[in-house]
Amino acid sequence: MLIRLPAALDAQLQRDQGLSHFEYAVLSLLSERDDRTMQLSEIAQLSTSSLSRLSHVVGRLEQRGWLTRSRLPGPGRRTAATLTDAGHAKVVEAAPGHVATVRDLLVDRLSEDELDTLGRVAARVLAAADPDGRWPA
Repeated sequence: MLIRLPAALDAQLQRDQGLSHFEYAVLSLLSERDDRTMQLSEIAQLSTSSLSRLSHVVGRLEQRGWLTRSRLPGPGRRTAATLTDAGHAKVVEAAPGHVATVRDLLVDRLSEDELDTLGRVAARVLAAADPDGRWPA
């Protein structure tokens, strides 16, 4: 399940939207912010990605006109990504198909009791995988 479910979600997004699941996740994270902007290091942390991998993906999304990058003032090399109007339109367009696929492959396959059990199991596994709570919920 840990391999096949993400692969199936990726295949749907690639087929229907020309997006990888990771690209969709980046656009989605940005779309949830009021100002549609996040520091790349925060996106990397939330998506459990390396900055190097994220930088390559952000470059591709920027070439497509779906986000822009800007240097943040202050010490160090801090960069922010901002979702453009075209990027917001893309994530809004992609969301219904993605949600339908998640429902078809997972949510609608389980009873309410099974979903509750899955939630409890997931919480226990996540607590074991991140006992110090370093990753945001």
